[in-house]
Amino acid sequence: MIVTLSKRFGFEAAHFLPNVPDGHRCRRMHGHSFRFEVALRGPIDPDRGWFLDYGDLGRLVRPLVDQLDHNLLNAVPGLENPTAENLSRWLWERLAPVLPGLCRVSVFETCVTRCDYEGPEPA
Repeated sequence: MIVTLSKRFGFEAAHFLPNVPDGHRCRRMHGHSFRFEVALRGPIDPDRGWFLDYGDLGRLVRPLVDQLDHNLLNAVPGLENPTAENLSRWLWERLAPVLPGLCRVSVFETCVTRCDYEGPEPA
């Protein structure tokens, strides 16, 4: 049986969007209570009865949360233009090598806005 499981994480951070027009409110520095969800798809281990231990997932994601929390995202290498879209790709690029079965990273910039990234386009 194949399942999709997910877990949400959060961090507080400031950012500004340098590539939006002058006068746009997001060009000014501001902060968010960012949330993101990591989703993985794969088979259930018949002996354990699960695909992946949520604790293991948390331990693999924690270093990224620690890197982003209470930081200026623009100062993080690779996030010079920290849109939700770029943040979701940044997270994917760092998680895919350690999370087999990664199928989606969703970034919640506010409680009503979300960006889903499902990996790079096939070549």
